[in-house]
Amino acid sequence: MRVKQLLVPTNVGDDKITDTHSISFTEWGDPDNPHVVVCVHGLTRNCRDFDFLADALEAECRVFCVDVAGRGKSGWLDNAQDYDHYQLYVADAISLLRYIRNQYSKNIVVDWVGISMGGLIGMMAAIQSIVPIHKLVMSDIGPLIPVAALRRMSAYVGKDVRFGGFAELEAYVRQISAPFGPLTDDQWRHLAIHSMRKFENGTYGFRYDPKISVSFKQHALQDDVDLWEYWDKLQAPTLVMRGAESDVLMTSTAAEMQLRGPKAKIIELPGIGHAPILLDNRQIAIVKNFLLPQ
Repeated sequence: MRVKQLLVPTNVGDDKITDTHSISFTEWGDPDNPHVVVCVHGLTRNCRDFDFLADALEAECRVFCVDVAGRGKSGWLDNAQDYDHYQLYVADAISLLRYIRNQYSKNIVVDWVGISMGGLIGMMAAIQSIVPIHKLVMSDIGPLIPVAALRRMSAYVGKDVRFGGFAELEAYVRQISAPFGPLTDDQWRHLAIHSMRKFENGTYGFRYDPKISVSFKQHALQDDVDLWEYWDKLQAPTLVMRGAESDVLMTSTAAEMQLRGPKAKIIELPGIGHAPILLDNRQIAIVKNFLLPQ
C-alpha cells in the first residue's frame, strides 16, 4: 500500500474555480496493471474502509482508495458551502481518473466501487464519459433517497464530538455504525483507528471536517433526493448491494433500478442496514466475482 496526494482545483460547477485542495488516496497493486479499480467511501467515512477489499484485489488489479474532500487525509475546504456542490465531488473524481489514465501509454479498464455517497459519485462520473467506467458497484445507494433517512443521518453527520479515550470513540463508532451489520472486534477496531483524530489536549475526535454537515442539514429536512434522470443515463454494468434492513435504499427503489437505466443486478444482504461496508469475506467475494473475469 502506498499513500499519495493529488492537488486538484476546487470546482463548484460551471467551471467556477474557487481554490485548490488536496485529495489523498491509497494505491495498491502493480502500477503497470491496466485493470484499475477506484474505491470511494460513504458520507463521513474514509479510504481505509477499503483496506480489506483492496488487499483481496491487488494481485489482479491496481486499486485506488480515495479520501473525499474534507474526509480522512484529504484537504478541508475553506468555504463550508462548497461541500454542497455535487459538481465538486464529480470534478475531483474526474481529476483523479485523468491522473490515472495519464500514467499509461496503453488502454486501461477502470471499474468503480462506491459505498453510499461514493456510489453516487461513481454514477455521476460514469455518465460524464470523460474516462469511461467499465463496471460500477454501488453499496446501498440508489437514485431515490428518502427524506426520513436524510433526517436520521443529519442527527450525527459532522458532529464535532470529543472523547476522553480511544475506547470511548470506538464504542461510539460501533453505536452509530451498527447498521453496517455484524463485524468482528478487529474490523470495528480498524474502522475506529482510521476514523480517529487525536487533538493536542489529549481528546479524540473524528478525522473529517465538521463543516461537511452545514449544507447537508440545510437540505436534510426538505424532500427526497431524486436522481432518476441521472440513473437513466447510466450505461455501465452495475451491481447494487442492498442491506435488507436499509432505510436509504428502499426495496421499491431497488426493484425499479433493475428495470431502468443499466438494469442493475441487485444482491440483498440480510442482517445489514445502511450500508454493507465490504469488510467481510462474503461481501468481498461478491465484488470480486462481479469485477473480475470468470
